Amino acid sequence: MPLPPASGTGRYFAKAAKSIRLIRHGCTNRPFFHISVTHRRRPNSLPVIEQLGSYDPMPNMDNEKLVALNLERIKYWLGHGAHVTTPVAELLGLAGFFPIHPRSYMTAWRNRRTQRENLAEAEKEAESKKE
Repeated sequence: MPLPPASGTGRYFAKAAKSIRLIRHGCTNRPFFHISVTHRRRPNSLPVIEQLGSYDPMPNMDNEKLVALNLERIKYWLGHGAHVTTPVAELLGLAGFFPIHPRSYMTAWRNRRTQRENLAEAEKEAESKKE
């Protein structure tokens, strides 16, 4: 007897007809993304089934990256078997809808490590200037 799709076999993804993905809009050097449901094998340039939200990755004056999500419709499409791409899963994890994605943890860890290294270099430069 075959396992049901929710058992984690990975076969359900191969048969998923719809996917929730980011579709890039905006200008050169100024990206803006729509979070949309489309057919899995259809290119991003074709019309979508439904727009579920938006994501602006450029920080505003308050250093915020803005995200708008229609969680009710996301629940609907997930219930109907839509696959979620990795970037959208990261956004939903940061929004608290999904568990936090491992890539988010790794990015935060790398940022903290870089900040510690920069502080250590600045302290060494300050000490060398005092002498």
